[in-house]
Amino acid sequence: MPQIPNDHPTLWIKSTKSESLKGKTIVLAVTGSIAAVRTVELARDFIRRGADVYAVISEAAGWIINPMAMHYATGNEVITGITGKVEHVEFFGNLGRADLLLVAPATANTIGKIAAGIDDTPVTTFATTAIGAGKPVMIVPAMHEDMYNHPAVMENIEKMKDWGISFIGPRIEEGIAKIAGNDEIVLDVERAIGKRTLCGKKILITSGSTAEPIDPIRILTNRASGKTGNELALEAYRRGAEVTIVHRNRLGVSGVNEIYAETADQMTDAVLDELAKGYDILISSAAIADYTIDASEQKIKSGEEGLELSFRNTRKLIKEAKQAFPLVKIVGFKAEAGIGADELIRRARQTLLDSELDMIVANEVSKGGIGTENNNVTILYSAIKENRNIKGSKSLIATALMDEITELLTSKGEI
Repeated sequence: MPQIPNDHPTLWIKSTKSESLKGKTIVLAVTGSIAAVRTVELARDFIRRGADVYAVISEAAGWIINPMAMHYATGNEVITGITGKVEHVEFFGNLGRADLLLVAPATANTIGKIAAGIDDTPVTTFATTAIGAGKPVMIVPAMHEDMYNHPAVMENIEKMKDWGISFIGPRIEEGIAKIAGNDEIVLDVERAIGKRTLCGKKILITSGSTAEPIDPIRILTNRASGKTGNELALEAYRRGAEVTIVHRNRLGVSGVNEIYAETADQMTDAVLDELAKGYDILISSAAIADYTIDASEQKIKSGEEGLELSFRNTRKLIKEAKQAFPLVKIVGFKAEAGIGADELIRRARQTLLDSELDMIVANEVSKGGIGTENNNVTILYSAIKENRNIKGSKSLIATALMDEITELLTSKGEI
């Protein structure tokens, strides 16, 4: 007979998304903002990434979201008051078992009380204890914009930032300082208490396709979506790195530096400019155009006689980067179509050697991979190390590749 789980059904989703927060305990402190309704899904997002989540709610929060909902969301009993168990000490005393206190949403009232050391609700009591013990605290404000702009609220926020407390958001929309999106909250929590294996490292990533203009309207491009590059940037950020991504898309993560580059020339120039500032590694995942043309300044008229274009080679980004910065580590990507696995590996290995790369990621895209959610790639190394095949979502591939990059950047020798 199949084994029947004895834990709460909510916990059956644990680590189904990733294990970025595996082994971590998060206390989600909920206050009396209407944004409290968002915390059910937020708690489950943390659980999907491996965390254990406990909820503590104020009386005002209970007017908006029933404690039963948070019990369902976390799979654990909800703390609505401090009892003989001294819950605030259990989780955030010097020997407390929690890794993070996340106050989300945080009202202006709660922010003021935490800043003043007032602990007259379960949430503020938890905050006082966590801050006093030097435990990580993150606050996600949510209130009307006029309240957020009050000088005292601004002073309280700056005061707590000076204490080392992190703030996430808010988003100013429709006259409201809205709670940050769940994706943003989760990402910043992952960075704060996750693996942290790339702290102090600077990582430069190129991503997506370039676009070579034919005239003011038409362009030459390819099917690359930039999903892999985006996932690599997010994973590097999660692990504590300083991340810059050069592309013609929009990632929209406040902690990741984005540089817009449309053409192959612009991307190459941007990368060389950035590398001059000092980076540990360049991850060249962009599908950069091999050919370009001298664009017409006027729209080329359409007609029945067809059109002939004269192409010329674009600059080779990796070659120029290697010449200008010979010590920087470089990871390249090799996409081929219509060839077998052995030939793919042979060509990738040749590119690895010719370009003096530290690592190369090869994939055959005729049956998928380019512009899709999933991929099947093989990692080859400059050192004597067995090739590694990874198949699955681009998020999974980015995680595995960043494991290899972490080893490359933190090991004393080559991998």
